[in-house]
Amino acid sequence: MKKNLLLFIAFFLTTTSAIKAQTIGPAQQRLLDSLCKELSKIDVAKISTKQAANDAFEKCFENHADLLLDVAKEQNVEVTDEPAMSKVGVEIGKNLMKQKCGSFMQLAMKMGKDDDAEDTGTQVTTGVFKRIDTKGFNYIVITDKAASEKSFIWLRQFPGSEKFMDAPPAKLAGKKLQITWKDMEVYLPQAKGYYTVKEIVSIDIL
Repeated sequence: MKKNLLLFIAFFLTTTSAIKAQTIGPAQQRLLDSLCKELSKIDVAKISTKQAANDAFEKCFENHADLLLDVAKEQNVEVTDEPAMSKVGVEIGKNLMKQKCGSFMQLAMKMGKDDDAEDTGTQVTTGVFKRIDTKGFNYIVITDKAASEKSFIWLRQFPGSEKFMDAPPAKLAGKKLQITWKDMEVYLPQAKGYYTVKEIVSIDIL
């Protein structure tokens, strides 16, 4: 089932072919209503990567797998028939759009975009704010689930930087941060050598 979900999600996002409109049956309408209701509970603004968007949509779909089975039965489709299930998925996605499910439309835009992480080598790390170190440049330090400290250099303005410019560390203590960063090789005079640091690209406070 999960493989089928991934297949038709990918197919929906990449297809450009026109699909003949079909009458929405009762089972599919129940699924559409349930999906849209659950998707509306997701804070899409906090989803910053294509993978996170895909995961959120996939989880939502899996939570309603029983309704998807009803749709397959309604359309006389075997769930083991991957091409047929892909078409069902495309139809569901198009109907969510057609019925103006706003949360799905926002999520679909992020699911279909080219991820910065894929294009520019950026990565994402989540942790709890610990402190800001000043060593020529500011370094934002967070702790991960294992309580290990991770340091990220603040070299230039980035989305969210204004929240850290004047805020006292005590106000940020305990805040969960999602840091998008990329490796950068810099020369450190005090160390007399080149070292790779993690440059901050953006920060979201979760």
